[in-house]
Amino acid sequence: MRMLLEQMLTLDEFAVVGSAANGAAALPLMRDADPDVVVLDYSMPGLDGLLTARLIKEERPDQKIILYTAYLDAEIEQKASRAGIALCVEKADGILTLESDIRRLAGETGEASGTSEN
Repeated sequence: MRMLLEQMLTLDEFAVVGSAANGAAALPLMRDADPDVVVLDYSMPGLDGLLTARLIKEERPDQKIILYTAYLDAEIEQKASRAGIALCVEKADGILTLESDIRRLAGETGEASGTSEN
C-alpha cells in the first residue's frame, strides 16, 4: 500500500521526499528530508502512527501530519488530535481526498511539495 501511495502521489506531481516501512525508520528520514507534510499510517509495525506523530511533534512542533488509516472513528480522531496530527483521512475516502488535504496543508506552510509518507 505504501509503494502504491508513493507512486500515485508522484504521478500527481507531489515531491515525495521519503518513504519508510515503519515509524522507527520514518524519524531519521523525516529529519533529513524536511518535508512540508508527513503522511503516517495509523497501523505500522513497532511505533504506530500516533506514537510516531508524538515523537515528530517533540522535535518539530510545526510539522503538518496526516494520519491515513483504514478505519477511522471518533476515538482515533481524538487520539490523533492529542498527538498533534492535523487531520485524519480514511483510506476508503481515496487518494484524491488525501491529495487534496496534502495540498491544503502544504499551502498553509507556503509550499506545495515535499511530502514524506509512511
